[in-house]
Amino acid sequence: MPLTSIITVNYNQPAVTIDFLKSVKRFTNSDEVEVILVDNAPVENRMTDFAAAYPGLIYIHSSKNLGYAGGNNLGIKNAKGYYLLLLNNDTEITAGFVEALVKEMEQHPSIGLLSPLIKFHENKKLIQYAGFTAMNYITARNGAIGDKEIDTGQYSNDSRETGFCHGAAVMCRRTDLDQAGMMDERYFLYYEELDWCEKFKRIGKKIWFTGKAVIYHKESISVGKASPIKAFFMTRNRMLYIRKNTNLTNTALFSAYYIFIATPKQLLIHLRNGRTDLAAQTFKGIWWNLTHSANSSSLGYFIP
Repeated sequence: MPLTSIITVNYNQPAVTIDFLKSVKRFTNSDEVEVILVDNAPVENRMTDFAAAYPGLIYIHSSKNLGYAGGNNLGIKNAKGYYLLLLNNDTEITAGFVEALVKEMEQHPSIGLLSPLIKFHENKKLIQYAGFTAMNYITARNGAIGDKEIDTGQYSNDSRETGFCHGAAVMCRRTDLDQAGMMDERYFLYYEELDWCEKFKRIGKKIWFTGKAVIYHKESISVGKASPIKAFFMTRNRMLYIRKNTNLTNTALFSAYYIFIATPKQLLIHLRNGRTDLAAQTFKGIWWNLTHSANSSSLGYFIP
């Protein structure tokens, strides 16, 4: 089997990352994978603990928090594998996981990005992702196939083209990546994998899902399920994604919908819940797009 580089990014979550590394050690062959950990601006150096969880670990310390996209890009730059497998540090893999993904890629050369069946770690019978529907570019909305369904094996032999990959677990070939390009680091958090999918589509590659590989996900551990940084980047990047990937007419239609319908609704929900902090960051995310070009390198948010 060709060498697979498994890349993960840690941001001050050593216990979660150690669990991830232990699962990789348990369910992979060290001759067929290399594991790269990018440690984003750690408050304490836990390299020794990480290496104990996975002997042979390639540890990369970043003094700056590069975010999801930047951290993965740094790992990719140091990877030697033909296949690149980006996995969230809050996931745990299962038996035969890497082999199943590689086999799917080998059987279907048209695949550009491939994501597995993702289930919730807290309830391993509950599905989070079995593919995404196509995007409505006017509203920037799409749906997660299988979301909250009980797993009865309905997707276990399902392999098909899908709307988008899932950022928690995605594989590609080095040769395709060299042509499509790496993740856009300006997103920092959220929507970067959707933008990445658009890059692969533009070079004629397909976005694919397979239920033959399963991973468990401890969702939203990095920034929390309702945090100011999440509110900002979810708002900012949704609009940035449309501005980058659609024409002027579509961008204008989306902007009218987003600014005058979707955002006021979200602001009212935050205010009703007493979350003025989330409301402020939602407004800030819109304001960033109104005051910056789609090519701006400004993050618009203080990142420690």
